[in-house]
Amino acid sequence: MSLRLRLLTPEDSDRVLAWRNSPQVSAYMYSDHRIAQDEHDRWLAGALNLPDRRYWIIETDGAPVGLANLARIDAAARRCEWAYYLGEASTRGQGLGARIEYIVLRHVFETRGLNKLWCEVLLENEGVWKLHESFGFVREALYRQHVFKADRFQDVVGLGMLRSDWDAARPAIEARLRGKGHDPDTLPPAP
Repeated sequence: MSLRLRLLTPEDSDRVLAWRNSPQVSAYMYSDHRIAQDEHDRWLAGALNLPDRRYWIIETDGAPVGLANLARIDAAARRCEWAYYLGEASTRGQGLGARIEYIVLRHVFETRGLNKLWCEVLLENEGVWKLHESFGFVREALYRQHVFKADRFQDVVGLGMLRSDWDAARPAIEARLRGKGHDPDTLPPAP
């Protein structure tokens, strides 16, 4: 299965709104309300135009399957945060997340030359925070009762990776990807 990240465009609007409102994606977002078109349009305008953000559509074999992004890109502090999701349920559980993570880490640390990448993940989304940790992210925080959704407070894990963490972890990550049949040298860079 080929993989690439391409820049988000206005033509992706309807698909991304459907993904954001799907139960499989919204279960792990901070909010759980149904996103209306006008709210989505404001979000999309920011995603496309604000200089501290970068959004990509994840494609496999040429078909859009999810969204990855950088936010709060701070060139002076040399850090940013990131997130991604697979909007198409058929793509989950195939090792796609690991390949996306590798592409984004390379982009952040090698192309952009940043020093830190961080993210926040709902504690109950164990598969994702464990994937991040397997790539060398370090748990930096546990935000207790940080999000109110599904009529209850939920904890959030804060994870961070430094450039030095990436440099140390990269050989083992590449070996693990190769062991699963994914050649890191053939993964395309993020635009």
